[in-house]
Amino acid sequence: MTEVEARSATNRLHDQLEAIVEVLRRHEDDLLPAASQAQLRQQLDELHPADIAFILESLPLDERLAVWQLVKADRDGEILLEVSDAVRESLIADMDRHEILAAAETLDADELADLVEDLPTAMLPELMAGLDAQQREQVQSALSYEDDQLGALMDFEMVTIREDVSLEVVLRYLRRFDELPAQTDKLFVINHDNLLTGVLPLHWLLVNSPDKMVSEVMAPDVNTFHPTDDAYEVAQAFERYDLVTAPVVDERSHLIGRITIDAMVDVIREEGESEALSRGGLREEEDIFASVWASLKNRWSWLAVNLVTAFVASRVIGLFEDSIQKLVALATLMPIVAGIGGNSGNQTITMIVRALALNQITAESAKRLWRKELTVSLLNGLMWGGVIGIVAWLLYDSVSLGLVMTAAMTLNLLLAAFAGVGIPVLMTKFGRDPALGSSVLITAMTDSGGFFIFLGLATIFLV
Repeated sequence: MTEVEARSATNRLHDQLEAIVEVLRRHEDDLLPAASQAQLRQQLDELHPADIAFILESLPLDERLAVWQLVKADRDGEILLEVSDAVRESLIADMDRHEILAAAETLDADELADLVEDLPTAMLPELMAGLDAQQREQVQSALSYEDDQLGALMDFEMVTIREDVSLEVVLRYLRRFDELPAQTDKLFVINHDNLLTGVLPLHWLLVNSPDKMVSEVMAPDVNTFHPTDDAYEVAQAFERYDLVTAPVVDERSHLIGRITIDAMVDVIREEGESEALSRGGLREEEDIFASVWASLKNRWSWLAVNLVTAFVASRVIGLFEDSIQKLVALATLMPIVAGIGGNSGNQTITMIVRALALNQITAESAKRLWRKELTVSLLNGLMWGGVIGIVAWLLYDSVSLGLVMTAAMTLNLLLAAFAGVGIPVLMTKFGRDPALGSSVLITAMTDSGGFFIFLGLATIFLV
């Protein structure tokens, strides 16, 4: 899809959202008449589950539930998989037992495993009892792994073939399928003991002579993963090697499932969203239309930290009240030092958190990064500190004030670089998420440090 096509699809989706909102607004205080319900049902029937999920996430709770009741029951399961965790919780809370069971019936084992954790605990025995033995085993297998492990995302639908048959036999075998599992770009080759021996890409199957044996054509060296592998690291491997699917094997190389590109795209998106939320100090994804209390619980902890750091910064300023009273220009210039330091620190910490997520930083490279970032900050400080120093000199007719401004800017940028590398590296060393509250911490350090450096230098050299 080109950029223009993607923009057009996005615009169409927003137009559909606006049309649905308009229908709901016209009957805000009344029940939707039958004609309006039929209109909305028709609109929803034509949309992809992901688009319906977007619309549901974009509506306040009352309107969301009104639209949710109009979705066809046989589409509930796939839509629940597409919405965010917070929105899924609100939708499931509005469903009765029969609706939940009906939604679960439409899902494959790996999809059902994604949904089970959000379902009422009392329903799980009844839900599991409705599965056949194979499905039950697959769901239990997926649930036995942590959310960030590959086993929790495995797909059990795949096509396996034997290495001792001809390509013609394989082609006849494939024609017996009504359709191949989604994302099938290769067939998995196994032996009599279900050990993975290779893969047969579909395009190799098509371009080779039907008389050839699978063992002659297959690729024996494949990218294989284990169910205990970290899902994000596997997603990076998918990106690195341009994979569409890959086999998942146990410690004895028995084929137990596969992983697909759509699952890995979800992992990358969720990791990016989680990192963005963590940098702002949010503990979890929040429904934008959540209750005041739910939002308050999600946000209060790092705001409390921010309040403490802001108080510390204010006390730093308080130490230099006499200096500020004698030279009022200090009050107008000190936010510049702190603000530029905060921006520079956030640039550094963003780069380091990303590098840590990609496992690009070692103990030795961390030292080199410190040297590099300190050098960049020194040069930026001298350059932009010099610019603002000249401005301060011209505004207040004081060469000394301009020099203090340059020195303070340079030193605060050096502090920002040191903290920007140090904070995420230390958090990783102690087993914490390096992105968690990183923006809050770096801003606190550059604010307090910037005020102290600037006002301290001014007190020594100007007052």
